[in-house]
Amino acid sequence: MLSIHPSTQHSASTQRVVRKERSEVMKERQAGFSLIELLIVVAIILIVAAIAIPNLLRSRIAANESSAVGSVRTINTAANNYNSSYGNGLPASLAVMGTAAAGDTGASCGEALLIDNVLTAGIKTGYIFTYADGPGDTPNAAPAGGCAGFNLYTINADPVTPGVTGQRHFYSDQTGVIRFNATSVAGPTDAPLQ
Repeated sequence: MLSIHPSTQHSASTQRVVRKERSEVMKERQAGFSLIELLIVVAIILIVAAIAIPNLLRSRIAANESSAVGSVRTINTAANNYNSSYGNGLPASLAVMGTAAAGDTGASCGEALLIDNVLTAGIKTGYIFTYADGPGDTPNAAPAGGCAGFNLYTINADPVTPGVTGQRHFYSDQTGVIRFNATSVAGPTDAPLQ
């Protein structure tokens, strides 16, 4: 029978212990995520994004539509204030109701300062605003030193990109009633907002 010297036995067991300790140290150093764990996390993030993004877009469209309705109301109010202030009918354009630049301070019938310079430009929060003479109206002649005015007007607010910046189209006129159409340019026969 072979006999193993006790010092050799001790040396072999010491080597096993050292290898085991090295293995544990390497495992501690290599602590991290496996590929499967990372894929699961990415999949969860994608699922949450797929749920959240459409809701975010719908919220943005709703906010743009609310802003457009508010802007149409502002234009209606500004048109009536213009008529009261200058006495020659309703304003002939958005530019006449508004201001050419931020900081203007001198109001006149040609630049009444009743709406802000962004709305005066005709595009605000994803909507294009079109102000025009009402159907069948004959504009009032400009009095000496004054400005020509309308007796009737129409205002349309249409999304810059339908389905992205807004869904509904809005319409109003000198009556102040705001109407909408979900698929095309709104007009005087469309349903009023409730």
